[in-house]
Amino acid sequence: MGKYMNPFTDEGFKRIFGQDFSKPLLIDFLNNLLEGERVITDLRFLDKEQLPEFKENRGLIYDVYCETETGEHIIVEMQNKPQEYFKDRALLYLSKAIVSQSRRGKEGDSYELSAVYGVFFMNFSDRRIGPSFRADVSLAELHSREPFSDKLRMIFLQLPLFTKSEAERCSYFERWIYILKHMEALNRMPW
Repeated sequence: MGKYMNPFTDEGFKRIFGQDFSKPLLIDFLNNLLEGERVITDLRFLDKEQLPEFKENRGLIYDVYCETETGEHIIVEMQNKPQEYFKDRALLYLSKAIVSQSRRGKEGDSYELSAVYGVFFMNFSDRRIGPSFRADVSLAELHSREPFSDKLRMIFLQLPLFTKSEAERCSYFERWIYILKHMEALNRMPW
């Protein structure tokens, strides 16, 4: 038995990524996840509970919901058990974050949006998401595959499909994944 907490429990995951004292860890993880694409220097945590606009609708509670210093919204979720409609749930979470940006501007409705990222740790694999550890999903034109918009991005991390060992040469991001995947059993931090 290791001496570190289990990152796959609500409490463990939120202690690692969802509290003010752990903000530098979340920033470091996100910068490694998005390396070459974005650099986050600061972020602030947003209210994780999203109430429904109408009583017939469903509210949402995110594991971690934050906003970068440049306005991007980032949702980080941990899912331990397979769920038949997990892709739909992920899309709903990001859609809610997009819709919540709708504000009436001084000169009518403002439709300018900040990008919304969803990072979904999956403690299971799902063939509908793909055969790889990491699946990056964005909006693109179907035939040319050219990016259509950078306002919606989902990153699915299927942890059982990450099979590198501690002895293998790993990128900094892969080290993050290795540590998270094995944290509960570790007696010391590798590397």
